[in-house]
Amino acid sequence: MAGIYIHIPFCKQACHYCDFHFSTQLKKKDEMLWALQEELRLRANEFRDTTVSTIYFGGGTPSVLSASEIEQLIQTVYSHYKVEESPEITLEANPDDLSPQKSTELAASPVNRLSIGVQSFFEEDLKLMNRAHSKKQAKDSLKQASQLFSNISIDLIYGIPYLDDAKWETNIKTALSYGISHISSYALTVEPRTALKTFIEKGIIPDVDDAQAESQFQHLVSRLEQEGFLHYELSNFGKPGFFSKNNSAYWQGKSYLGIGPSAHSFSGTQRSWNIANNTKYIQAIKTGELPQEVETLSQRDRYNEYVMTGLRTMWGVSLTRVSEEFGTHFKDYLLQQAERHIAARFLFLDGDTLLVTKQGKFLSDGLAADLFMLPLKKK
Repeated sequence: MAGIYIHIPFCKQACHYCDFHFSTQLKKKDEMLWALQEELRLRANEFRDTTVSTIYFGGGTPSVLSASEIEQLIQTVYSHYKVEESPEITLEANPDDLSPQKSTELAASPVNRLSIGVQSFFEEDLKLMNRAHSKKQAKDSLKQASQLFSNISIDLIYGIPYLDDAKWETNIKTALSYGISHISSYALTVEPRTALKTFIEKGIIPDVDDAQAESQFQHLVSRLEQEGFLHYELSNFGKPGFFSKNNSAYWQGKSYLGIGPSAHSFSGTQRSWNIANNTKYIQAIKTGELPQEVETLSQRDRYNEYVMTGLRTMWGVSLTRVSEEFGTHFKDYLLQQAERHIAARFLFLDGDTLLVTKQGKFLSDGLAADLFMLPLKKK
């Protein structure tokens, strides 16, 4: 099983918290579409003996493309790769792009899963984050999409300044009212070189309250578990049968190709990433070159990645796998480092598997960092 991720580097406007690669200028859209298809052709040999199980359109805002443009890219995959009979094909979409006509066109296309970037159902939150859509567009898009697609995920953000617990519960309740089978939810993060960071530094809006964010996270976990969702990854909740196959493959260390500017790829032993510049990306592809850097992962790198991704999931970190893939000294080191977190009830052992407790889930990334194998310091 392997996946193909296609990065669409265009947005109508810049969200204040976003540090992903994108452009608000669409004048090079046709050139970019050609370059994406050409990169798919150039890299087909990398998946010569591999079956593609998922195709994922991320960004940026993939829904700025028309349904026919998205189909062109999907057909290019089918023309040059071996694709399983019923692949999961996900399109990230913003509510303002999902008009009734656009939703109907997408439903008639090979796309069979929508990931809708709602973030909040409150107008003041959307304005604070500089989202392109309104509260009404969010609700209208979900009403329409839920009639056309059986597999829908929505994004919600917690920890937003001025988002109190009552409003957060309203966001959750509203999302559930549409019969959604998957929710991805993230704490608002203040990234360097974003408008959000500037506004906080200037005192225009208050800083993120970490305690409030953790409280809202724990409430989300509790509420969604009551509604039959499984908390299968730190930021992801799905009903049985509706986990993201694409993202689950990432967390389980499966190989994937990342197509487009800034997109990352993983082969199991190597990680590569394309240049995060639209013009330079297109120019390189025109010459038949892949504008990417490649890193060969050491045994320590692979161990650290497995610990980081494993602790974020319901599947945890297998001690047997650590021992077999990396050596018994890695297993011994892992258990030694985990000891104090087990004593503090942030981690626990379930037979052969190291898992995060409910109390420790919000701290998963920090806990994983404490279990990393670090390079020896030079004297």
